Amino acid sequence: MTANFTASGASPHLLVVRNDKLGDFMLAWPALASLKQASPTPRISVMVPAYTAPMARLCPWIDEVLIDPGENADRAAHQALLRKAKAADFDALLTLYSTPRIGWLGWRAGIPLRMAPATKWAQIFYNCRITQRRSRSDKPEYRYNQELAEALLERLDLVGGSTPQPPFWPLAAQTRKTQRYRLAKELDLPADRPWCFLHGGSGGSAVNLTPARYAELVQRIEARQEGPLRPLWILTAGPGEEATAEAILRPLTEAGLEVYHLPPRDGLDDFAITLAAADLFIAGSTGPLHIAGCLDIATAGFYPARRSATPLRWQTCNRAEHRLAFCPPEGCGERDMDSIDLDDAATRIANLLKSLTRQEFSS
Repeated sequence: MTANFTASGASPHLLVVRNDKLGDFMLAWPALASLKQASPTPRISVMVPAYTAPMARLCPWIDEVLIDPGENADRAAHQALLRKAKAADFDALLTLYSTPRIGWLGWRAGIPLRMAPATKWAQIFYNCRITQRRSRSDKPEYRYNQELAEALLERLDLVGGSTPQPPFWPLAAQTRKTQRYRLAKELDLPADRPWCFLHGGSGGSAVNLTPARYAELVQRIEARQEGPLRPLWILTAGPGEEATAEAILRPLTEAGLEVYHLPPRDGLDDFAITLAAADLFIAGSTGPLHIAGCLDIATAGFYPARRSATPLRWQTCNRAEHRLAFCPPEGCGERDMDSIDLDDAATRIANLLKSLTRQEFSS
């Protein structure tokens, strides 16, 4: 049985686990926001890998970060994690993506309520399982996560607030101004022009456009621009992706476009905050695209067409009017990114950019 926190006024201590890739973790922020807005307000700890920990520490819905050493860590590291989990005296565990190792950890830590999606044999370690059938890709991933959070609040008898709305990473307006000033100074950029960030890397897993196709896309967008507020293009890259950014930059520079390479940032957290300077972010379905989505920056994402990775399933969590998505058309190979109609994509992106320009730069 779980305690009646509403009656007692006590704040439950929750452990939320999303210990895989950056994009997956960013799509957990709406669920974390839902949990944090409940009454009584819970204390929220998350378990993440060291890679995404800098983002977890920036999340306004998180109170404490536990580092998951990963499957390949030695026994001492796993024992240390178990001791921390026991000492924290968690009231509930919510695993957004269940694995046997984490389920076994929660059971051994004595966490009384352990909730996860009802999938795979890992569910035997959980005493509260929610059927979702995510493989059907009927909903965005972040909505599946929010539904789990809402089920946990109901099970704990907590009073949920209204459904949180974007931005799920709310930053003060001054933060955007500071980042634009910083980048303008670094690259000698005019601040009164729209800034389009483009991330051509794939994070090692996501299917993406080739550098040549991205360069073609940018030129087609440019051909649809009118007036003095033509965009500036800023190319971003993750570790080991600099060659991809350079392969996009070279033909665009030769074509006379104003294109820049984002200078190295001081870690993932610094890179993420820099994205607040963008007016539009273009990328494949990668972690940086989902950071931009959490910031409610306008996004244009390029996705494969396979069922487990559709634009709907991995939709960014920004407002609908800030979101565009493109994938291979029906009848083409699910990973055939060359089949995406760049002319159509350029038109839709250019129209979105024009609407943003009118809102932000018309005054």
